Amino acid sequence: MGDQTFWGNTSSAFTKKKPYLAMVSLQFGYAGMYIITMISFKRGFSHWILVVYRHAVATLVFTPFAFFLERKVRPKLTLSVFLKIMLLGFLEPVLDQNLYYVGMKYTSATFTAATVNILPAITFIMAVIFRLENVNLKQIHSLAKVIGTGITLLGAMFMTFYKGPVVDILPHSLGGSHGGTTSSGGSDDQHWVVGTILLLSCIVGWSGFFIVQNKTLKEYPAEMSLTALVCFMGVMEGGIVALIMEHNMSAWAIGFDSRLLAAVYSGIVCSGIAYYLQSVVNKARGPVFVTAFSPLSMIITAVLGAMVLAEQIHLGSLIGAIIIVFGLYSVVWGKSKEKSNSDKLMYEENRSHDELPVVYKKTSDILDNDTTDTAVKPDVLDKNFLKQEP
Repeated sequence: MGDQTFWGNTSSAFTKKKPYLAMVSLQFGYAGMYIITMISFKRGFSHWILVVYRHAVATLVFTPFAFFLERKVRPKLTLSVFLKIMLLGFLEPVLDQNLYYVGMKYTSATFTAATVNILPAITFIMAVIFRLENVNLKQIHSLAKVIGTGITLLGAMFMTFYKGPVVDILPHSLGGSHGGTTSSGGSDDQHWVVGTILLLSCIVGWSGFFIVQNKTLKEYPAEMSLTALVCFMGVMEGGIVALIMEHNMSAWAIGFDSRLLAAVYSGIVCSGIAYYLQSVVNKARGPVFVTAFSPLSMIITAVLGAMVLAEQIHLGSLIGAIIIVFGLYSVVWGKSKEKSNSDKLMYEENRSHDELPVVYKKTSDILDNDTTDTAVKPDVLDKNFLKQEP
């Protein structure tokens, strides 16, 4: 009996931690994508074409799973859902990713990962606007979310407008050989500003994606099918954009090299698996929770970027990231407290509904003139025999 209780409690605890484990694991996947795609870009791969190949891979891999695994639960594809899927395909695969890749080219993989830290704050603001998040400043968990959002935005502004000196987090990395590419003066500084603006625009589009995704799942609650459809729309819409932007047909050539690795890895991990996990967690916990773990990606990418790409890390990025981590901790704590209160309230409501109401009736007509007030449950005596007390 004790073993059953132990394993039951363990299973329950693991179930509660699943959303956290899914989002944390996803950050490792994103960190790997930052490094792999940067290597492919340095070897001449076009980001416009990468977006198309990436979602083509995801569509081919996940469509069979979606077709067979969700054939009994997949709802009808209405016009309203189809239009939302078209919007999702534009917001994330086309707008967000292309702005993201251009911004990463103009800055660095580490700075790009750090900029993504403002995603939870922007998503929270948009979720409040679209009434997916409730804010009551009299409740401590709501106050924590608001304060955390403000701190996150402060850290993002500091990270954006203050570059600062280079900090060697790995003294024996190849950072010194990279210095000439980042200290040439006005041109690089101008590219850094343009890259930052593009990255901030990318974050707004990404936040919009999670808001629309949450609303779409209410009409179309088939996460894997939605993932396959969004990836397919990403191929169609991204292909049109790529044909307009890339006039050299030889740029579409791909072999067994870093280009293929970037397309396959980002397609399977960061499009297919990411969209699916984000759909499941978004449906259960909301868009703000989905985006609350991005600082982990920045930390992992900073280490990998210094080791593999010999990238320099600036003091402003470090200080801003530390501020952002404190803000995000406040947001995550507020969300977890809100979820706990919601579960407790739902439990109390279900418990009150399970209890049968007690009705006091006179049973004199039934018990031979023995007039007593008896507590009778509705399913014990036929209501036709119960006479209301005058």
